[in-house]
Amino acid sequence: MMGRSGNRAVRFVTLTSAALLLLVSGGIGWTQSGPPALGLREQGAQAAPPPSAPAPSAPPAREENPGLINEMGKLFDKLPSILPPIKSPSETMNDLSRLAKPSTMVSGRVACPASSNGAPDCKQAADQLCQSKGYKEGKSLNADSAEKCSAKVLIPGRQRKPDDCRTDTFVTSALCQN
Repeated sequence: MMGRSGNRAVRFVTLTSAALLLLVSGGIGWTQSGPPALGLREQGAQAAPPPSAPAPSAPPAREENPGLINEMGKLFDKLPSILPPIKSPSETMNDLSRLAKPSTMVSGRVACPASSNGAPDCKQAADQLCQSKGYKEGKSLNADSAEKCSAKVLIPGRQRKPDDCRTDTFVTSALCQN
């Protein structure tokens, strides 16, 4: 939770320790010299004088470094705006109490009517079952299906047609709430 604390000193220590860890594990990125000469030199070329080292008393000016450490620092600065705010324990308990409504399980048998797409609408049947027991609404817990056929199916020798039988779905138990 150190990124969300807003304490810049904690973030600075974290970033500094991450930078040191990367430098120690990966090595310092010094410039590479050219390939070894193998004892051969061009006759007209002279070796360039070594570059002069900056004076140790004046540190070089720091520029914006688009490296990994700088990007991680930017991420830590943005982190509080990305994460949701922290709630107090009383707010959390209020949210949980709103979710946990008292409910009761009831049993019965109510047919699920067909919805506009032809599938059974068991939410409406669960509401009807709960309303018959004195509750406001309900959710289906258990459903049962049964095939209902016309008497024509019982005629011997008659071929069964697709529209002779239909499947009815019933809500048999529901969780009811006030």
